[in-house]
Amino acid sequence: MSLWPVYTGTSDPHDGIAELPAPPPWRDFDGGPELATPAEDGDTSAASPDRRHRARAYRATDRAVQLVNAALYLRRPLLVTGPPGSGKSSLAYAVARELRLGPVLRWNITSRTTLHDGLYQYDPLSRLYAAGRAAARDLPADGRPAADGQLPASGELQDHLRLGPLGTALLPYGRPRALLIDEIDKSDLDLPNDLLNILEEGQYEIPELVRAARQTPSAEVMIDGTDDRVRVSRGRVRCRAFPFVVLTSNGEREFPPAFLRRCVRLELHQPRDAHLERIVRAHLGEPDAYARDLIDRFLARGTDGELATDQLLNAIYLTGAAGIDASSRDDLAEQLMPYLSRTHDEPDAF
Repeated sequence: MSLWPVYTGTSDPHDGIAELPAPPPWRDFDGGPELATPAEDGDTSAASPDRRHRARAYRATDRAVQLVNAALYLRRPLLVTGPPGSGKSSLAYAVARELRLGPVLRWNITSRTTLHDGLYQYDPLSRLYAAGRAAARDLPADGRPAADGQLPASGELQDHLRLGPLGTALLPYGRPRALLIDEIDKSDLDLPNDLLNILEEGQYEIPELVRAARQTPSAEVMIDGTDDRVRVSRGRVRCRAFPFVVLTSNGEREFPPAFLRRCVRLELHQPRDAHLERIVRAHLGEPDAYARDLIDRFLARGTDGELATDQLLNAIYLTGAAGIDASSRDDLAEQLMPYLSRTHDEPDAF
């Protein structure tokens, strides 16, 4: 029985990821002890209604299915480029849902984001304040501090440190976690290069814990998105199953060749024709005559400027609402589908 593809794009959850073949020798990781994957996002309250719906309704192209599987088999990040509204971030949620990879770890990138932000956050001031409050509360009767000079328990390092989305994704889970690094093209110029070693080696260190390892060999550290804790030994983290990493880009900048060659690259376009109808049907059910007319008009208008699929979905949903008279529908639909950009300068047609 063929194991390809593991991700099918059908949106039906399954455990095929457990049958994923062994990685290439140069991408084989051995972190441990093995951690269980958290409960899947599925229909739990941990996921927003928007993300749950988009994960269920996402319809992948054949090319997307092929390249998602290439990234899974090769244990490589997937760099997804495309215009706004083409489904770049939704792809990560759809794959996580189908393959039961647990809640998606999301890292939103800005021009001020650093690698450290994605790995972990440490607040030394809160630790110092906590230690001071505990010391004042526990001061001996003679008014003198303890002779050993140690921080009180509430000043423990682990209580003021939390792993970020990238740091959490690289924990030694038994099956890959899904990590969405959203809008990597908005980052500082150095961030893609800073990511190279982490994504290549599948491991990192937390210097604060490494320095404390002689007195505290292991620490219970909070992870991203929850108050759950995991044990980190001697400040070092190494993955076991390389995470399914999706980096999204609107194509606004070029990336270094060294970064690109370590990624599987997928370019998404705005859906057309039958694929667009499949998307509408997945979100809103079978389109009626007016919805089909809107689809045709959307496709025709897309040759003159950039439109996003969610603009069409909004127009179909709202113009089908009860109480909107026929004379108002066309004007409303046009207002809901403005151009995001144009291929040439021209005045608004509507």
